[in-house]
Amino acid sequence: MTRAAFRDKLLSARDVMATLGPFALIALLLLIGAYLILQPNPPREVVLATGPEQSDYAEFAKLYVKALKRHHIEVVLRATEGSSANRRLLRDPKEKVDFGFVRGGSSEAIRAEDEKGTGLPLVALGSLFLEPVWLFYRTEAAAKLPGKTLARLDQLRGWRVNAGARGAGSANLFGKLLRANGVEREDLVFDRQDQTHAAIALFNKELDALVMVSAPESPILQMLLRTPGITLFEFTQAEAYTRRLGYLSAVTLPRGVADLSHDIPPRNIALVAPTSMLVAREGTHPALMQLFVQAAHDIHSDPGWFARTGQFPSKEDVEFPLAPEAQRYFKNGPPLMQRYLPFWLANLIERMWVVLISIVAILIPLGRVVPPLYNFRIRSRIFTWYRQLRQIETSLSSGKTPAVRLLDELDKLDAKVERVSVPLSYADELYSLRSHIALVRGRASGVAQPAA
Repeated sequence: MTRAAFRDKLLSARDVMATLGPFALIALLLLIGAYLILQPNPPREVVLATGPEQSDYAEFAKLYVKALKRHHIEVVLRATEGSSANRRLLRDPKEKVDFGFVRGGSSEAIRAEDEKGTGLPLVALGSLFLEPVWLFYRTEAAAKLPGKTLARLDQLRGWRVNAGARGAGSANLFGKLLRANGVEREDLVFDRQDQTHAAIALFNKELDALVMVSAPESPILQMLLRTPGITLFEFTQAEAYTRRLGYLSAVTLPRGVADLSHDIPPRNIALVAPTSMLVAREGTHPALMQLFVQAAHDIHSDPGWFARTGQFPSKEDVEFPLAPEAQRYFKNGPPLMQRYLPFWLANLIERMWVVLISIVAILIPLGRVVPPLYNFRIRSRIFTWYRQLRQIETSLSSGKTPAVRLLDELDKLDAKVERVSVPLSYADELYSLRSHIALVRGRASGVAQPAA
């Protein structure tokens, strides 16, 4: 390619870019405005309310930290007293908490309706696992009971029972179980220690019983199941409890599931279990909700002591409205683009595609004026010289300006036009201008010769 040809192509490209520039600027400004308004990329840091140290919530929370770290999201764990405290933190606008584990039936309100309308609205991302109610008691404490075993909750009257630290949620749930048996909290000696200190107190005979509402992953629970002299209460009326309290499910602790070699427990034991949920504030970034739901599937979908493979996470048994992102996940699985693209890119496209289509819809009609604008831009380089040529011709016709002087102006005009560069497709108009200059020059030369 010769230098002249290269220059012509470069010139043509420059003209096209100059013509398209305003439209590109409009599109860019619209994109920037939409990005600032929609905020498609989520915050890089979120706060997850967990529970006490060594609790099942605390153990699961560590897995969420690892899962979201792969997407460059830092999950800050906030240790709390438990489910009830998590509810309060999530609803409190003054607290910086985005997600939390919440157990069904852990509200301080007697009815679920009583909790609505207080604080920030919450949404559920799904139920995660079953948390049985574990009532461990010293075998010695039941020695005076019929059969030397605790058979019903109303037999706890007068016992010293630990129901969990304040904010744990287990005390609220246990109080509802007692109330269903016609027992008030005042009929028992209630302790409010955390799980670790309560277990120590039970071993030291300072407590008759302790209540835990926990998944079996809790280290303390595993220890209590293996401790001689400590018995696990069986909810022989489990089905009746589920009819009275809708957030409970009847589950069975299979024989030997804790330790096959030592046959712990030595028989199937009926229990009742609420479902724990992953809950978020309603205004939390949708992309974060999507990531947490995906992480929940990876963490909780395996079989467990009380769950079948793929049973959790689930859209069933949630006390709060299901978040739209969770509904999409349970219906369609992970977003299509996230299966093939990095999270940040897939999320950006997913959140912005409606805006992109809108911008294209706006620019298509505007794009119709691009060819006329380009045509006007190129031809204006040529036609602008016709004004000067017209003035010279008018002066020639009037005879007021000497023809020699007009010939000099024509030479200067021709020299300027010779330096004008236009795309080859417009060269005919440039040569037409130069032929018109030559025509006027011929007339001026004819006028100048007689004068000479």
